[in-house]
Amino acid sequence: MGHLHAHTSGSQLRLVLSISLNLLISVAEIIGGLLSGSLALLSDAVHNLNDTASLGISYAARRLTLRRPNARKTFGYRRAEIIGAFINLVTLVVIALFLIKEAIDRLLIPQVIDGSLMLTVAIIGLVANVLTAVLLHRDTQHSLNIQSAYLHIVSDAVSSVAVILGGIAILLFDVYWIDPVITIGIALYIAYLSLKLLRQTTHILMEGTPENLNPGHIAADLRQMSPVRDVHHVHIWQLDEHHLAFEAHVVIDEADLPRMEQIKRSLKERLLHRYGIGHVTLEFESRPCCDGTTAPPCHEPLPTRP
Repeated sequence: MGHLHAHTSGSQLRLVLSISLNLLISVAEIIGGLLSGSLALLSDAVHNLNDTASLGISYAARRLTLRRPNARKTFGYRRAEIIGAFINLVTLVVIALFLIKEAIDRLLIPQVIDGSLMLTVAIIGLVANVLTAVLLHRDTQHSLNIQSAYLHIVSDAVSSVAVILGGIAILLFDVYWIDPVITIGIALYIAYLSLKLLRQTTHILMEGTPENLNPGHIAADLRQMSPVRDVHHVHIWQLDEHHLAFEAHVVIDEADLPRMEQIKRSLKERLLHRYGIGHVTLEFESRPCCDGTTAPPCHEPLPTRP
């Protein structure tokens, strides 16, 4: 428990440092973008601001997940981080579309850009993004929301490199059209990363079965355990990216009903140790119910064991 608390405290401290660093660089890039006239730098600033917001949501969500379950939230606040990740990713997609629209306008009506200022601010932004990525990397394995924020930072670092190259090109060759082209590239990259992770967060919010688990295979595995006759009405879903839930109807002979608690313990142990499912609800029956998933006719006993 002490190790878990230490990890949580350390993670929150790294989040606070990352938020502060991102906020500072966002302000610097906005000022630099306005003064230099660089849309690419402004797009990087907007992206950084969204990163700051995403990190803030991550921090708030982490605080929420520490709250205990209550009568109104019986599962606690486990999904707070998933909801936070969903908000972050949807926002990023919207921003990406806006940047593409602005970049197309700039291609049609090019503007003069201060390449030296653009280059200086982009280099500072790259250093800040690398430092933030280092701070967050340790926590990406423990949280989908932190992973989404980390992806924001990595994509920001990539966009900073692109802005640096654009600044060099503008300084050397006065190719101002490179700025909106870089902006479109950054926006497409943001959209690609966001949509990829958005699919995963949406799947969890829709209570989809985890991709690495097959309900049919698990039901077949449980049927192999004596004295289980049948397993049906199987549902598997995720409370968050770390906690799985399972419910099913289990058919046993009437003669085995006195051993129901022992059978239940055995089934739960297999689900936990073999599939990592910790929240299990089992309903026991001595004959199949009418749920539309069982092969024998409703309310008729299963065939006698040979």
